[in-house]
Amino acid sequence: MVRYVHHQLITAAEAACAMIVTVPVVLGLRDVPESAAELWRAGAAVAAVLAVSALLSCTVGWPGSEKRDFETALPLADLESVLPTPKESLRRSFGWPFVGFLVAVSLVAALAWEPVAVFLPLLFVPARMVTGTYAAYWERRHGLLLWRGQVTGRPLGEKQSLYSSVRQPAAR
Repeated sequence: MVRYVHHQLITAAEAACAMIVTVPVVLGLRDVPESAAELWRAGAAVAAVLAVSALLSCTVGWPGSEKRDFETALPLADLESVLPTPKESLRRSFGWPFVGFLVAVSLVAALAWEPVAVFLPLLFVPARMVTGTYAAYWERRHGLLLWRGQVTGRPLGEKQSLYSSVRQPAAR
């Protein structure tokens, strides 16, 4: 189980890790990318479209949208036995398989096509930041914490992977 907000907002770190691998490799094998204004504008446009798409997914309740997932979240019965500590939730949120995917796609695109493609991982950041921010807003508005994952011994319903728990009171 991981906090939904952590899972979304950690994408910037995942993108940075992917670029730490891809940038030196591509710069070592190819020339320094030229500043192609059209390519940068296209990247900015794609990032903006992805961010708007994420915003729509958070605000419109169509099937498969984030809003629908939030609204149909199931309550956790036994919080203590299921929920990780905050540090553990952050650690589990970091997805090495996603970093590997970003590295592979960036390397192939940058070596076969255009060296500027090493920055492809940055395209995932705006959409994930929008959904993470909306999840934090939703949690605050509803007084619940959203979690992503499976609880052993509990059937998931159709494509259900989000659970909510009552917000724990802050220690004083």
